[in-house]
Amino acid sequence: MSTPIEISLHETHMRRCLTLARMARDRGDTAVGSIVVRDDVVIGEGFEATRNLLDPTAHAEIQALRAACKYQSSLNLAGCALYTTVEPCVLCGYAIRKSGIAQVVYGMPTPQAGAITSSYKILSDETLVGWPPPSEIVAGVLAEQCAALLRR
Repeated sequence: MSTPIEISLHETHMRRCLTLARMARDRGDTAVGSIVVRDDVVIGEGFEATRNLLDPTAHAEIQALRAACKYQSSLNLAGCALYTTVEPCVLCGYAIRKSGIAQVVYGMPTPQAGAITSSYKILSDETLVGWPPPSEIVAGVLAEQCAALLRR
């Protein structure tokens, strides 16, 4: 169970994700924003850019992971947390899991193709041999604000 301090910190980081999601929306992409945090310092951030970059892998989470890996000069993001306005999809879940992200905090679920709530639970599957351990999951942080932004 999260403490009030953890909840406040999660909400602070999710507000940054919401700002990034607005940037994506304003540029004509889906309103999704993500950050990677290590020791309460943002080391990578991204927003959805699939349309603008004509790149089907340019999801907000992937953009944030790329920036964090460059920041650390490493593919290993163990000890980091990823915050995102929308539950990561299976594509993003694969990258998150393989990078060793310790915690995933998201706003609203995406049960059709989400890496946590769909039948493709790549972020929580403990049977994946040779993979980093599953991330700790914190769901529903500022969920209504995240959902409202996508509806606009």
